[in-house]
Amino acid sequence: MTLQDLSPQAQDYLKMIWDLREWGHGAVQPSALAYRAHVRASTVSGAVSRLVAGGYARHTPYGTIALTERGERYAVRMARKHRLLEMFLVTTLGYRWDEVHPEADALEHAASDLMIDRIDELLGHPDADPHGDPIPRADGSLPTQAAITLVDLPDGVPARIVRVNDVEPTLLHRLEHHGAGLHAVIAVSRPQEDDAATSGGHADRSGDEGPIMHIVALNTGDGSPDTAPCTITDPPDPPNPTNRIPLDAAETARIRVLPLRDERAVGRGEAAANVPRS
Repeated sequence: MTLQDLSPQAQDYLKMIWDLREWGHGAVQPSALAYRAHVRASTVSGAVSRLVAGGYARHTPYGTIALTERGERYAVRMARKHRLLEMFLVTTLGYRWDEVHPEADALEHAASDLMIDRIDELLGHPDADPHGDPIPRADGSLPTQAAITLVDLPDGVPARIVRVNDVEPTLLHRLEHHGAGLHAVIAVSRPQEDDAATSGGHADRSGDEGPIMHIVALNTGDGSPDTAPCTITDPPDPPNPTNRIPLDAAETARIRVLPLRDERAVGRGEAAANVPRS
């Protein structure tokens, strides 16, 4: 059975399993897959059972989900389609980065490999999509990028955003609104315990989202990859007047994105993120 013979739902699940692992989840839990697919655990169980029966995945009861060699190969092709389509929609049709994910989800099932290869050539063989996700090459290889997650960035250290998880359109919109989009330079300031305890208004989620952002610190460390979790919490309603982007991680309740006033700290010709100070 070829990739095109699989149902759109099966193609989606292969891509989501691969994407969760590639984003730093490691072994994929059914709960994480259910969260990503916005379905119940029982629905995921049925879908994964069909993938296992077809030879695309491995899963033991109450265990994690892994792709077989064939499942991995098909998943990489789906990720290539999705990310190149997102790049095409942004660069050619003028979509915003928070608009393209569902459009690419719909188009990827109908797009042939030939069409995707032509789009790749038209765009000049980009290494990453509009959110910074690496685009698999035609041979299945993946561009590498040394980065850390936002939670590992020390306070006050300038860093460039190189990748943002696109499963939260609201997050993408808020980041762009505050000038903290892809390639922007930011610094973080973790509030004191009393600040975190009194600010309120943020409902924690389970952590199945995985990391939300990968960054490159501009003046510390060697930038070696690190996939420690950093998850976003539900945004406040009404919009947070302090322009704080609330995050929840293992060691801090919230992270405030700040502007960089001194451009010398980030190197010649690099623009600072324009995020209002609270």
